[in-house]
Amino acid sequence: MNKKQNIRSPKGKLGILTPGMGAVATTFFAGVIAANKGIGKPIGSFTQMGKIRLGKRTEKRNVNIGDFVPLANMNSLVFGGWDIFHDSAYESALNAGVLEKDLLNDIKEELSNIKPMSAVFNKKYVKNIDGENVKKEKTKMDEAKALMADIETFKSQNNCDRLVMVWCASTEVYTNISDIHLSIDKFEKALEENHPDIAPSMIYAYAAIKSGVPFANGAPNLTVDIPAIIELSKEMKVPISGKDFKTGQTLMKTILGPGFKTRLLGIEGWFSTNILGNRDGEVLDDPDSFKTKEVSKLSVLDSVLEPNEYPELYKDMYHKVRINYYPPKGDDKESWDNIDIFGWLGYKMQIKVNFLCKDSILAAPVVLDLAIFMDLAHRAEMNGIQEWLSFYYKSPQTKPGLEPIHDIFLQKIKLENTLRYLMGETLINYLGLDYYQED
Repeated sequence: MNKKQNIRSPKGKLGILTPGMGAVATTFFAGVIAANKGIGKPIGSFTQMGKIRLGKRTEKRNVNIGDFVPLANMNSLVFGGWDIFHDSAYESALNAGVLEKDLLNDIKEELSNIKPMSAVFNKKYVKNIDGENVKKEKTKMDEAKALMADIETFKSQNNCDRLVMVWCASTEVYTNISDIHLSIDKFEKALEENHPDIAPSMIYAYAAIKSGVPFANGAPNLTVDIPAIIELSKEMKVPISGKDFKTGQTLMKTILGPGFKTRLLGIEGWFSTNILGNRDGEVLDDPDSFKTKEVSKLSVLDSVLEPNEYPELYKDMYHKVRINYYPPKGDDKESWDNIDIFGWLGYKMQIKVNFLCKDSILAAPVVLDLAIFMDLAHRAEMNGIQEWLSFYYKSPQTKPGLEPIHDIFLQKIKLENTLRYLMGETLINYLGLDYYQED
């Protein structure tokens, strides 16, 4: 048995702030409110519906996550956020068209009371959309201070004990790390000087961490991957994690890829294409924003398949990803995968996957789990990069020098073992040694 870690009680209200109050955020808000009212279930949420095995298999100790770990209760959650549009969460949810109008009308009062704060926005970083509900501060440091004031006001007005921030806004254009990202001193000087290499998402992350609020990055933006923000998160003793919610096509790759590798089936090519019509699709119709998403999606299979370790099977694999904006689809994203595999004696086979998914329906439970687990990490005094939450991300953030693990099954083991460690339970390695050690 390990020593149980000291974890502060999840008493009081937990406020969840989302930069971006579009389809993903409002589907998340609505789902939690509906579940709390008994008119829906939080399906897909590990924190709400998952179980975890403790001890030996012979002990048959399989318990609900919420009964094992001191997590914030769904009834204690309070929602807020920022958006470039003035629409309330109810109006935004209606526009997104993800959830049925009858369901939204059942929770209209609660959603209508969630109104967006004015957003930090820079059209250079998201070219295909624009809005009027934006801050007009002179410098990026002024914008950060305005966000910190928003955070404090929200916490006070809603009587929140703790806060978490989860990025649910658009994908920004592709950005490389530059000199101003290398230390917090350089970064803060660049904020004061309005440096063009500081994206809005970085300003939100900075404001959150300076306010002692954990930050989870749900888009493939650079945001918290830069040394300055990592340094600040350690200095302020605040957890960070990212990046890019693992939902549709990439979720399937992290399920199928490990299966092919486990059976040592070769892959000659993997062609992936998507069509979607929501705001995310409109943003990704810009080549610079698409590049950010493409890098995130392409990195998955290399990590899973390890072509340098298995050159005969994967070294020459051709991997292509396409995203196409098609307005009639709305939030009902459709992905197609054509996978050319080969097996015994090199004989070729094909697998075709057509996944007709609802992007925000898949993302909503991810937002919930990340918010609740990031709050747990903060109460357990875990700061900096939270690699154990890789399970939820397309491009998991890791400590410098480490390669991310993309195999969803290995990610789940890491997540569960972290929870066991926190609660002083024996870690499980699935070697089966407990069987051989039975009396």
